[in-house]
Amino acid sequence: MPGLELTSNPTKVVVHPLVLLSVVDHYNRVAKNTKKRVVGVLLGQADGNSVNVANSFAVPFEEDEKNPSVWFLDHNYIETMRDMFKKVNAKEKVIGWYHSGPKLRSSDLQISELFKRYSTNPVLVVVDVQSKDIGIPTNAYFSVEDIHDDGTTATKTFEHVPSEIGAEEAEEIGVEHLLRDIKDSSTGTLATRITHQLTSLHGLAERLADIRLYLQSVLDDKLPVNSEIIQNLQDIFNLLPNLSIPDDASAFTVQTNDEYALIYVASLARAVIALHDLINNKIDNREAERKADAKESEDKSSTSASSKAQPSEKTEGAKAN
Repeated sequence: MPGLELTSNPTKVVVHPLVLLSVVDHYNRVAKNTKKRVVGVLLGQADGNSVNVANSFAVPFEEDEKNPSVWFLDHNYIETMRDMFKKVNAKEKVIGWYHSGPKLRSSDLQISELFKRYSTNPVLVVVDVQSKDIGIPTNAYFSVEDIHDDGTTATKTFEHVPSEIGAEEAEEIGVEHLLRDIKDSSTGTLATRITHQLTSLHGLAERLADIRLYLQSVLDDKLPVNSEIIQNLQDIFNLLPNLSIPDDASAFTVQTNDEYALIYVASLARAVIALHDLINNKIDNREAERKADAKESEDKSSTSASSKAQPSEKTEGAKAN
């Protein structure tokens, strides 16, 4: 019984952190320090043009390293686990499968065809468990038929779909608790923001390098011209501001100066408030020390007075005897 019926390929795949943690745990248990990959089933929902990957489970999988067309996937295990998850949460249906990649393999199309038993249009999410590149470690694909212009038989291929990491409020809280163990508490908020901005700039530089490599390959006739990609690149370039116009250049300069002035004033206010708190803290500590010294002196005087009174009482008792 198909888990989900999709009439057309969605335009976005949202992967939850729970899925990423499950895939990494699966890889560390089964294929760590090896060239093997792990395979599992994805559970979730499809809402229009978006696929929500909310959960997953591992599946026994073996393949021949020398012959990629030889592989084994336990169907009975998939059906048993699917029925068990359905009892826990009926909304989560089989929507596709994952593997630890890091790249597509020749047998992926055959495995996707097999998963059409459980989902009409299964999604494949490749999770790079040892990602060293900047960006998210997921890539989503749907299998489509590639129709050739020369009239030859259509062939199956993968179509890449944008993916992103999304989480509900409960998952965000859990991820924050996990990040506390690896986050350096000595770094401030400003340093963290600068680090994130540098990471974003490195990611942008890599994307620009990929665009340049693609365009150069097209010019060298190594790749065919794709009108959709060229149109998207043109839209991106049209969004860039034209700084050759004097009015635009002055407007950007004024806006930048205004933002820097706000940052400068905010830094001054923050420094003044910090100094004010420091002075108040020192005054409070000094008052506390004075009170402690006064109380200590009172305790000493009361102790000495009581010690003097005790011998006099003993003397009066001896005289009475």
